[in-house]
Order: sequence, then C-alpha cells, then structure tokens
Amino acid sequence: MRVESTVAPDFWVRRNVLVTGCTGILGSWLTIRLIELGARVVGLIRDEVPHSNLWSNPAGRRVMGVRGDLVDFECLLRVLNEYEVDTVFHLAAQTIVPIANNSPLSTFESNVRGTWNLLEAVRLTPGVRATVVASSDKAYGPSDELPYLETHRLEGGTPYDVSKSCADLICRSYHEHWGLPVCVSRCGNIFGGGDLNWNRLVPGTIRSCHYGAPIEIRSDGTLLRDYIYVKDVVESYLAIAFAMDRPEVRGEAFNVSNEQPRSVLEVAEGICARMGRSFEPVVLDRARGEIRAQYLDSTKVRKLTGWQGAWSIEDALDETIAWYRRFFDEDEGGPPGLRRGGRVDR
Repeated sequence: MRVESTVAPDFWVRRNVLVTGCTGILGSWLTIRLIELGARVVGLIRDEVPHSNLWSNPAGRRVMGVRGDLVDFECLLRVLNEYEVDTVFHLAAQTIVPIANNSPLSTFESNVRGTWNLLEAVRLTPGVRATVVASSDKAYGPSDELPYLETHRLEGGTPYDVSKSCADLICRSYHEHWGLPVCVSRCGNIFGGGDLNWNRLVPGTIRSCHYGAPIEIRSDGTLLRDYIYVKDVVESYLAIAFAMDRPEVRGEAFNVSNEQPRSVLEVAEGICARMGRSFEPVVLDRARGEIRAQYLDSTKVRKLTGWQGAWSIEDALDETIAWYRRFFDEDEGGPPGLRRGGRVDR
C-alpha cells in the first residue's frame, strides 16, 4: 500500500535537504523517501548505528553523511552553507522517554540547545526556505480535554515532555520574531521497521514474540495512545515542507495522527495475534507519572496541506512484523544479547 503524495512529483528533484537524526526510525524512512524522489540528502550523524534501516537500504549509499553534533553550532552553520541546503528536517533528539527522564542534562542539551543551535544557524543561512521540526504529543503535557488541538497550551512536566515543550516554543519565537520559515510536527507514537529501541511497545513485543520471550508490560496496559505508521508520518513531513511557501502554513504547528487511539494491551495483543502467539502478558504496572490518555486531532494538517493517513494499523503492523522477521533472520538480532527478549517498556 502506498500513499499518494500531496507534493508535486518533481518538487524534490535535485533539492538539497538536511536531515538530522537520519539513522533513526523516522529519519531513515524520510531520507530513503527523499532520495527516491530525487533529492540530494545530507545526513547529520553523531553516533554510528550499524543496524540502522538507512544502511540496509540501497538509498543509504547516496546519503552525504556529516559527522557532527547538534550542540556544535559552527558545524551546523558549515553544513547549511557548504551543502547549500534548501530544506531542513530536524529529527535528531533523545527520543526514549525513560532514558530522557533519567538523564535530563543530556536530554536538554540535545532536545533544547540542539534546536536553538539549528534554528540560529538557519537564521544566518538565507538559502534555507523551509525547516520542519519534530515535536511530540508529549509537548502538551496532561489534559482532560482530548483530543489535543494545536491551540492547547504546552505544559510538559517531566524532563522529556518539558524538552519537547521548550523546543516547540523556541520554534515559535524564531518565526514570530525573525519570520523564520519553520513549522512543527507533533506526532504520537511512531512505529515501523527500523526502530531498534526495544523498550518501545511495537518492536519490543515483536522481538519477544519472535524469540518466545515473556511479554512484559511496564505500565498497567490501559494507557491510551496514538499509534501511527512511520510511512504516514514521512508523507506528512513532505506535505508540510511543500506547503511552507504559503503564509498560512509558515510558523504553524501541526498534529499528525490517524485519530484511532488504542491501549497498550490492544496493540500488544494485535501483534501477538498476527505472529501466532497466545497473548499472556506479564503486566508489571511499574510505570509512574505516565499520562493516562494522549491522542491528537489532525484536522489542521489535512486542511492546510492535503495530507491524509493511508495506512490502517492492521496493515502497518503486518508490514512492520515482516520487516523485523527479515531483520532477525538476516542480522541475527543485531548486537550480542538482543535475542534474549525483555520488557516491553510501555
């Protein structure tokens, strides 16, 4: 199943694009898609990720990789100028919530300082016409009013949530004060092949099913979340960037969701059913400080960019499971110890 892009077919041809976080789940699929569309992609890479989905795809050989860190302002400025970057997709961040909350200083360094460094470098590089920054539904913090609308206040409380609220507000300030062409995308839980963070629900459950390991749920399993397939998210980023020539789009934040929230247990049970595994989870109920329910309204992004989610969660899970089965068979599960299974951290 392939979504029909809302972007003009030749829009990305020979366009110079910077993707930070290009080896992550979203960054790898976005980079692959941009290369398919004819873009010249520069990837900012801090750490080696040998099993990244990007490197297992032939498109990875066409990425112009730059070793660098978001906290290095001079590096960012050099990359934007030397590669004559036209469009920036800023995805690099600490994205694992428990790690972020246990290591707040490094989280604020990458998620907050990294964002203002990049935006300042963009401000000083007149050739950049569009910047799309990855935020999260976590930026909103807890709310009794659901689904979240873009008009909700940003009131993150934990270190991870606060880092997303801050980065989001920094983007707004750069647009309102300097007119910087920047938009923010707020997604829920992105899933798909290429996510090697095994403490996340989808890859963790798939791995446990594949190797016959216990399926342990860190929360009580009732947490309600948006789950959206990575390929739908990729198309939303492309649609937002394409639409940024219009004044009603520049400077805006957009919720991206298929608007079908599900509980942790529902998603885990669906994965087990598709993999022929009986569903007997070990519910640890150890999660503390979790927001009970978070899900988004995506009317705005559909109205202003024409984006439409194309993947049902069932079809997306089937394709995701197939990706991981190939990964486990071909790469033998990656680094040592990966086969042992473990907790599903949701």
